[in-house]
Amino acid sequence: MNEFGDPLANLNYLYGKPSATAVFKQQPEDFIVDEELGFELDGSGEHVCLHIIKRGINTVALAKRIAKLAKTSPKNVSFAGQKDRQGVCSQWFSVPVPVKTNIDFSALNDEQVFVAKQVRHGRKLRTGCHRGNRFTITLRDVSNPLDVLSRINAVRQGVPNYFGEQRFGHGGHNLTMAQRMFDGEVIRDRKLRSMVISAARSYIFNAIVSLRVAEHGLAKTLRHEVFMLSGSNAFFNDAITVENIRRLVEGDIELSAPLAGKGDKGLVDEEKNWLKPYQNWVEGLADIGLKTERRMLRLYPENLTVKMPNETTIELGFSLKKGCFATAVLRELVDYRQNERDLARSDDEDSAE
Repeated sequence: MNEFGDPLANLNYLYGKPSATAVFKQQPEDFIVDEELGFELDGSGEHVCLHIIKRGINTVALAKRIAKLAKTSPKNVSFAGQKDRQGVCSQWFSVPVPVKTNIDFSALNDEQVFVAKQVRHGRKLRTGCHRGNRFTITLRDVSNPLDVLSRINAVRQGVPNYFGEQRFGHGGHNLTMAQRMFDGEVIRDRKLRSMVISAARSYIFNAIVSLRVAEHGLAKTLRHEVFMLSGSNAFFNDAITVENIRRLVEGDIELSAPLAGKGDKGLVDEEKNWLKPYQNWVEGLADIGLKTERRMLRLYPENLTVKMPNETTIELGFSLKKGCFATAVLRELVDYRQNERDLARSDDEDSAE
């Protein structure tokens, strides 16, 4: 586990590797993300929530600009999820502002930022508080549009819930750092350390999901499964039964895969075997204090739409639950290529989550 390159290159495809190629993110408007908050704001309170449309700036950099205008520390500016720099993305931020203080945040507006709405709320926004994201993605120079279109119906049935390449840094840099950390190197920068730990855990998750895809696909269940309650992080280990099949069909529970950490709780025998090649990293994550958690095995692109403005361009629209990556859907449809500028900047940001 010392050479990583492209961390997604060897992951198995559920529907076979696509034959079509395409260019992704040729321009910012080719990747549009709209954060779906999923709840109503109070209209009063000690926090100002900002609905901002950004272009060519990452979430953390924008949070610093908000903090400067509000004359507070950047750590007091919160947001539901990170959004890509290279795209046109709408998302919500919150910042504490005394009730009797009025700040016109439209002062932030420029060629990169547009404040669409500001409204007060009783609590700050927390990471993961949103429902999900709506994506509008334009693929250009599509070499074989018919192959892409022939995969749309299959992708509607779900794809492996892989973490995207953004999680791992350019050329797998975050994973190289993870190996050095597990070998004893101390990472003092808290933000970098958090990114490295997250990358390591995500890498193992992807590997386990890939093995399951190869051996069982995503539709066949094991004799024992670890089920997640839909819309929750709660999980339970149980044999496959008529009742559990019914709950799967109704969407009450979902199949899952492990996020490695301390303890075998919630691991089935197959997963224990699949984790053995990564045991050093698993033990390292456990030593850091992480407990074994779960993440849903399959993601479903909701309300999937497709348009063709011309014979070599395909426009896709779909919604994903929070924490899911649009690139996990794209890789089952097309062999896409991103511009080098976007890849070179992926170390300091995450995807739409």
